[in-house]
Amino acid sequence: MKITGVELRTVEMPLVSPFRTSFGTETVRQALLVRVVTGEAEGWGECGAGTAPQYSSEYTHAAADVLTRFLVPALAGVRHAHQVAPALATFKGHRMAKAALETAVLDAGLRADGVSFGQALGAVKERVPCGVSVGITESIPALLDVVGEYLDAGYLRIKLKIEPGWDIEPVRAVRERFGDILLQVDANTAYRRGDARHLAGLDPFGLLLIEQPLEEDDLIGHAELARRITTPICLDESIVSARAAADAIALGACQVVNIKPGRVGGYLEARRIHDVCAANGVPVWCGGMLETGLGRAANLALAALPGFLLPGDTSASDRYYRTDITPPFRLEDGHLAVPDGPGLGVSPIPDLLEEVTVSGTWLPVQPDRQDNLGSS
Repeated sequence: MKITGVELRTVEMPLVSPFRTSFGTETVRQALLVRVVTGEAEGWGECGAGTAPQYSSEYTHAAADVLTRFLVPALAGVRHAHQVAPALATFKGHRMAKAALETAVLDAGLRADGVSFGQALGAVKERVPCGVSVGITESIPALLDVVGEYLDAGYLRIKLKIEPGWDIEPVRAVRERFGDILLQVDANTAYRRGDARHLAGLDPFGLLLIEQPLEEDDLIGHAELARRITTPICLDESIVSARAAADAIALGACQVVNIKPGRVGGYLEARRIHDVCAANGVPVWCGGMLETGLGRAANLALAALPGFLLPGDTSASDRYYRTDITPPFRLEDGHLAVPDGPGLGVSPIPDLLEEVTVSGTWLPVQPDRQDNLGSS
């Protein structure tokens, strides 16, 4: 498979409702899409970076820049998705940009071979259970209304965003109103080691987990916190590779892991993290980054692996968008179907894609020296 070029396309898609976390409020999802073109097929990838470096150091414009200047030119000579990470290894960081590029190469190769993403990753399920992430609302009554709507829609698990000043009482209110639902919270690094006693106040509510309470580089702090609270700790931002997952588990810093493929550099590394966690008896689940249908399709394939034991943030398309750029994913009995077509199993609908596109760049991939010598 010879890569002839890469298209970078930035789209802007209004969200159904503002999504507020401790990082800020988003009303529009600006996404960087990557299209890889080969002689046999084309493939798509989606960069999970946001418009500002808040969740991580990456953001969409920086991702486009590093792809243009460094990562795409490094594809010369790459013939398979497994070669992408080694080819890009000389460039530090930028895991989300790398993930988008690797995903597009993988998608192109699988489409050419007639193999689905799920087959390639090792999926064992045809559909996956779905949860939904609920942002911080202006009041507890408003929160209860939102949670009630999602439960009525069929979601099997509720995740509440929390931060200092918005934690114990919202959780108490949701538990009292809705009883023994699957409930977890996500702190997005909003707390510090000194907050352990306060966070122990969440223990009586029987939460599935508390996600990333402390800073991403504070594994020792998470291990100490795990000894002081009974709510299981799940790591998100801290887990950037299979090695990081192994270290966190060895330190006792987590009992659950959230796998976001963009955060870890792609779906191949995500599968390795899954394998490390499974070998250590640590359940995993698939996080979300407000993906379009392209990223959602790939996440569903990943979430169908055997170690994904908890419902993920693989919500239906209408959770975020009135109109997606692919055929919409619809919730049925609290589950979404895993696409079974070649590659991602979905493609952008051209007219819808054009409507939301704000910029695009075509980058030819120059042949490497072996190509010039006539080697295949």
